[in-house]
Amino acid sequence: MIQPGEMAPDFTLESTEGPFTLSALRGLKRALIIFYPRDNTPGCNRQLAAARDALDRYAARDVQVVAVNPGSLASHQRWAEKNQFNFPICVDEGKRVATAYGALKPSGGIQRTVFLVDRSGVVRWAQQGMPSTEEILAAVDALEEQA
Repeated sequence: MIQPGEMAPDFTLESTEGPFTLSALRGLKRALIIFYPRDNTPGCNRQLAAARDALDRYAARDVQVVAVNPGSLASHQRWAEKNQFNFPICVDEGKRVATAYGALKPSGGIQRTVFLVDRSGVVRWAQQGMPSTEEILAAVDALEEQA
């Protein structure tokens, strides 16, 4: 798994909001990258709904939320519309990006993992599982204090 202090691997993926390129945020915004196992499952619904519900709080801290999963664009779009997920949900065909970030289980499935990338493209915080919004915001706020 990519560790804090390492450069975040850049990527361009098709998403529910059109093409998304991580490096396009450099100098402008931080990125909260959420790797999740599967569309429309209870845990993933909870995780992405929490991100949706906190979008204003993330935006106030210049954080762009982006979710990444190998599912199809059609599946991501249906799920996003159903749940009003108004942030990019990217199609990681072949799990190329998940592999680069070390967000795969030994079985090859997606390991639920969250990364916070700063404005210069460096990973500043990483956690497997489903960290709470408060934990993530505390990590963002800690970056502000260091700046």
